[in-house]
Amino acid sequence: MKPELLSAHEITSALANSYWRVSVVDEIDSTQNYLRTSNKKSGDLITAEYQSAGKGRLDRTFVAAKSTALLFSIYIEPKIIEANFGYVTLLAGATVTKVLNAITNSNNFKCKWPNDVLINGRKVAGILAERSDDGVILGIGINVSTSRQDLPVATATSIYLETDQLINRNELLVQILQELSKQLLAWESGADLTSEYRNLSATLGQAVRVELPGGISHEATAVDIDITGALFLDDGKAITVGDVIHLETKLSK
Repeated sequence: MKPELLSAHEITSALANSYWRVSVVDEIDSTQNYLRTSNKKSGDLITAEYQSAGKGRLDRTFVAAKSTALLFSIYIEPKIIEANFGYVTLLAGATVTKVLNAITNSNNFKCKWPNDVLINGRKVAGILAERSDDGVILGIGINVSTSRQDLPVATATSIYLETDQLINRNELLVQILQELSKQLLAWESGADLTSEYRNLSATLGQAVRVELPGGISHEATAVDIDITGALFLDDGKAITVGDVIHLETKLSK
């Protein structure tokens, strides 16, 4: 099972008349670091076959065997009030989830608040959003053909392991960028995208434990989200930062 290589020409050709500017590299420390330290413009994107120092949320490492994952970062400057920038993580998660459902002809991929995509309760993708200059750097990592022995934790999985489908990463990236363009335009135009996120959410309606900064944990039922990306619990608490564990579907490690 030999994966195809990422191709800037193939991706760019399929994105004709798009404002995305795509760069492909074989290996890099981190696509996120690259954009953070570059003279970037909105629409810049870099994707790599391998990251030697990939980072996830809360400074966790993101590890994937070479050419088995789709790893990329993009820089955007949303034309929206900064108070609502937090929703961009959920927007990106919903976009990836929609595309994965479409490309695999299923409804099995779901969003886990705030930054994961799950299938059958296991993590298949993660999203990292960081403020930078006048915009946001979105880092997205999707396990495409990752084998079981290469998964970093037992709660992770890949598209191939769950669907038996080997997805072309160039085509997957093109579809994500096309859908993301539509979602960003709708968001900037004032559309309320929260109902779509609710329909894709694996977290809403779940009993959860929220691991808050400072080592504090809080248990309740997740009931809603708002246009800022905040998660609301049934005891009235609003969560803007924290790790969420689904108590009813927690997998053994």
